[in-house]
Formats: sequence, C-alpha cells, structure tokens
Amino acid sequence: MRVTRGLITAWIIGLGIQGCGYNYYTGPLQPDEQQGATMSVADDGTITFAQDRFEVRLKPMTDEELNRQFFNNSQAGPKSTNPYTFGNTVFWGTDEEKHRFTVFRVSIKNYAYPKVKIDPSKIVVKAGNKREYWSLNFEQLDTYYRAYAIGYRGNEYARYQERRDLLRRTMLKNEEIFSGQEAEGFVIFPALHPDVSDIEVQVLDVVLRFDFRNEPVETTNISYNFIRDIGKIYKDGTVVPRVSKAN
Repeated sequence: MRVTRGLITAWIIGLGIQGCGYNYYTGPLQPDEQQGATMSVADDGTITFAQDRFEVRLKPMTDEELNRQFFNNSQAGPKSTNPYTFGNTVFWGTDEEKHRFTVFRVSIKNYAYPKVKIDPSKIVVKAGNKREYWSLNFEQLDTYYRAYAIGYRGNEYARYQERRDLLRRTMLKNEEIFSGQEAEGFVIFPALHPDVSDIEVQVLDVVLRFDFRNEPVETTNISYNFIRDIGKIYKDGTVVPRVSKAN
C-alpha cells in the first residue's frame, strides 16, 4: 500500500486526538449507608438480611478477589479459564479497567423455616439512572463462551469445558434449602455501564413457606443498596470524579 502524505497527516491527527482523550474510572461497589431495618453491613462489604434465624448475605466481588479465589484459572492471560474475569490479561493501549461481568456472592442460612428457596433468575440490579440488569443463567454464559471453542477440539475446547465445569460448581443453584442447611454461590450480571454510580440489588419472590402441594404461600423481597465512585481519567493522569449518590 502506498503511504501518502494524507495518510500520515490523518495518523498524526489521530494520535493527537487519542492523547487528549480520557478513560472511564469506576471504583468497587460498596454498601450504601441507606439500608433497610433488617439489614446489617460487615467490614468486608457484605450486606446481610436477617429474619429470625434466616439469613441472606450479598457481597459484591471484585476481579482481584475472584482471581485470587480461582488463582490457577487466572494466570494464563487471554487463555485464563476463570469464567468470571479476564484473569491476569493485560490490555495494551488503554488504562481503563475491563470487567467481564458484575458478580455477587450469595450466602444463605436457613435455621428458621422448614424450607426456603431463592431463584437466581429473579435477582435484578436496578441502577439509579434507570438502567436495569437481570442475572445471567448457565445457558446464557455457556453460549457466550462457546464462541471461544473454535472447532470444538484441541486446547480451546478444553478451556471451554473447564469454564463450564467451574460455572456449574460455583453458580448459585435454584434449589430448595431445608431447615438447618446452608447454601452459597455466585450470581452473575452484565458489566455495569461506566455511568452507574448507585444500584439496588433486588432478590424477588424469596419463598419462605410452601403448602402441602409444594406451592409458595409466603414470599418476600429483599433489597441491597450499593454505591461506587465513577469519573474520568485523562491521559495526563488527571482524575475528574463524578459526584455519586453518597456525596
């Protein structure tokens, strides 16, 4: 291809524009000070709903925490098999952090009812700016990762299967939790947009009691409130925060 003066000029202008640009900054999710009367907040950022001896804990997970938890699956750069993050992948040419998903760990303790049930598909994130995110199920995540299994053979297919297995073991299951039992798992959402500074995580239709036909007769909704810092980072290192709900 012949390199013309026009192409060189356009390239130089492009570099100049890039140099004056910015990346979005988003901090980790933190519990909001405004929580319901039945809620308590722990130092690690976990919010706990408690009713009698029934507890539902929700903790936002950072990529760093997920990479530490699945360390062996997070050390191969773009070939990492941690299904929740990009592993230790380095994205050249940008200082902006890239998040694959928004992940929460849900922990349930049932020492109050004969059995309870939380359906992960009925958990929704509602942002203060009206954005809405519904939880992703295993089939949706499987479809997402299937695109990486080129030809369904060799190393790519093995990595695809490893991600599937890890998701099956660690996602929150749609199962009844009987008296004296505990359950834990991850709930996954699309990555939050950079303009989202405050969210409400709604756990809908939590079943507390069933009738003799195993039909729900008592349900409740649980809401957890989180905030985070957002803003812009310019190429010269200048940080311009955007005022969040907490400020």
